[in-house]
Order: sequence, then C-alpha cells, then structure tokens
Amino acid sequence: MTFVAESISGRPAGYRDVFGVREFRVVFAAHLLSLLGLVTGEIALSVLVYRVTGSPLLSALAFALGFLPYLLGGTLLAGVADRAPARRVLVVCNLLCAASAAVTALPGAPVAVLLAMRGFSALIGPVLAGTRSATLGDVLGEGDLFVLGRSLIRIVTQGAQLAGFAAGGLLLTAVSPRAALLFTVAGFLASALLLRFGTRRRPARAAGRADVIGASLSGARQLLADRRTRALLLLSWAPPFFLVAPESLAAPYADAIGAGTAGVGLLMCGMPVGTIVGEVLAGSLLSPRARERITLPAASVLLLPFLLYVLRPSLGWALATVALAGLGAAYTLGLDQWFVAAVPEELRGRAMTLQTAGAMSVQGAGMALAGAAAEYVPAHWVVAGSGVIGTLVVGSVVRLVVGSR
Repeated sequence: MTFVAESISGRPAGYRDVFGVREFRVVFAAHLLSLLGLVTGEIALSVLVYRVTGSPLLSALAFALGFLPYLLGGTLLAGVADRAPARRVLVVCNLLCAASAAVTALPGAPVAVLLAMRGFSALIGPVLAGTRSATLGDVLGEGDLFVLGRSLIRIVTQGAQLAGFAAGGLLLTAVSPRAALLFTVAGFLASALLLRFGTRRRPARAAGRADVIGASLSGARQLLADRRTRALLLLSWAPPFFLVAPESLAAPYADAIGAGTAGVGLLMCGMPVGTIVGEVLAGSLLSPRARERITLPAASVLLLPFLLYVLRPSLGWALATVALAGLGAAYTLGLDQWFVAAVPEELRGRAMTLQTAGAMSVQGAGMALAGAAAEYVPAHWVVAGSGVIGTLVVGSVVRLVVGSR
C-alpha cells in the first residue's frame, strides 16, 4: 500500500500537490465534464417532461429519479467496483450514461422512456462514483493526498452544480430540451475518452468471479458488520439527511417571506457555497492532524445554525444561516481519512459505492420528509426542527464513532 501525506519538499501536502499528479488531473477533468453534462441534462429533462405532459408531478419525478435508484444500485451492483478493473468500470459507466442520454434526446421518445432512462443512469451512478473514489486511493495513495483529492471532487461537484444549473437555464433559452440533452451525451463521451486514454489499467482489487449481486451483498454485510466501519458510514449519512431541509423547502419559505423566485435561487445556492468555502479553508489552512481533530466537533454542531429559523429570518439572514451550516461539512475531510484506513483494500470499491449510495439516498429521503412535514407545519419550523432533531441524532452517531476507536 502507498501512503502519501507530504509533498516532495517535506511540507504538508496541499491542493497544488494533488493537481501535480497527472493521473488525478485526468480523473478530475473527466468528472467535471460528465458532471456538467449531467446537471444540464437534469434541467433539460425536467423541462422536456413538463412540456410534453404539462404535469408538475412528472416533471418533479424526473428530478427525483436521480435519487431513488441510488440505494438499489449501490447495494446490488457495488461488487462491480472491486471485481472488474477500475478503468474499465469507469469507461463503461460513462458510455452507458451517454447512451441513456442519447435515448432521451431521440425525437418522439415517450415520457415513460424518458423517466426510465433517468432512473437507469441513477442506478449505475453509485458504481461510477464509488469506483472513482476508490481509484483516487490507487492514484494518490491512502494518506493526505487522498483526502484532499476527495475534497476537490466534492468541491467541483458543488461548484459544477451551481454553474451547470445557471448554464443549463441559459442554454434552454437558445436550444430545445432535446438538443440540450446532446450536451449531456457529449460530456459523458468526453469523460469516457479521457479515462480510457489518460489513466493506467489496474487489475481488479478482489479475486474470484462470484456473481455481482452476491459479491455486492456479501461486501455490504462485511462492511456493516464491522463496528468501526458501520459508525463511520452512519456519520457519512446522518448529517446530509437533515442538511437538505432548507434547500427542499426553499420555494415555500421564499414565498412566505416574500422573496420571490430570486430568493429561491439564492437559498438553493447558500449550502453549496458554504460547503465549498469550508472544504477549501480546511484543506488549505489545516494540517492533516488538525482536520482529524475538528471532525467530530464540526459534525456535532453543523446543524445548530438551523435553529435561527425559529425567528423566521429575512432572506439575507436565512442565506447566511444555510451557508454557515455548509461550513460544517468540512468534517468530511477527517472522516475520509478514517474511512479509507478502516476499510480493507479488497472492499474499498464496494465501501465507497455503499457510502455514496447511502448519502444520495438519505438526501432524497430527507427532502421527501421535510416536504411532507411542511404540509402541516410552516417551513421555518420544519427547518428549525431539523436542526434540533438532527443535532441529537448526529450527536448519538458521534458517540458511536468515539466508542469504535
């Protein structure tokens, strides 16, 4: 195994050192291309479904299908990440996503086909994300460069979502939704080409030719049976479940305070901006040991800013509140280091896939639960309640992590 924690000069590693690794630059660029295409496709598909059906429900379902199949794919297909060469998995997943987007772009494709292709892409999404995360361990080692590499992937994911939604909206003023979906196809194809010719071929991590579903379920059982790994997975999943409350209720809250559609957009941007700033500051200014020291305290308090929603804050204060909560997401840097150290190498791909699938699934569930609660309780009380309940839940998980050492 390779452990890389310092740069060649002996100083602590930084983001510049991560970009100094050529193969990481390829993986990073491939992820950015596929992500921009994906975000543009999400907007285009939602608009397309609404134009074809006139149904807000089906239009929303086009978005929701990006979350719902994640748990299924992450549970049943995770074995692919370890039992096939990583480069092959990454390339094939990108090609399958490109093919799915191409089908949705076909003139006259029925709505059922559009939704099915959206669900299909989400089904293989956790395999793609988990394999990419595991590959970072091969490319960067298992030390601080790995942690910073994972941080950069999260940062670009948040940033690309902000830029992609804006660019996608502008693009749809110039071209039809089906034409915009061709940009999704191009993004995934370019990503596949970069990965195929810009990364090394490495053998599969796990030996044997067991069936994929059996290997996936077996790996999940092994991971969840380990006390330390189980606690760290819970710490990966618990905060995101509650953090999505302000975003999922941005529209009703903006309407309640008279902020209009512009307020909805700003509230949706607050959390990603705070997350990016928190990760950049923690990755740039703190040493590896300091990042580990703040992991549990940051996770324990990151939902407390939501309590300010009790006061039904104005748009500016609400935006500051969600951005402040986003800063606490810097706890994930230390968590990544603990997680990669706790997981056996032959299970790393399945572990990363399960972690990603769980995080996406709990966000979808959190959005649904917050929306259901807001049918009976004002939105600001739902967000505040998420802060209270979430802090108690995350505190319990933190105690599990401490007890697993």
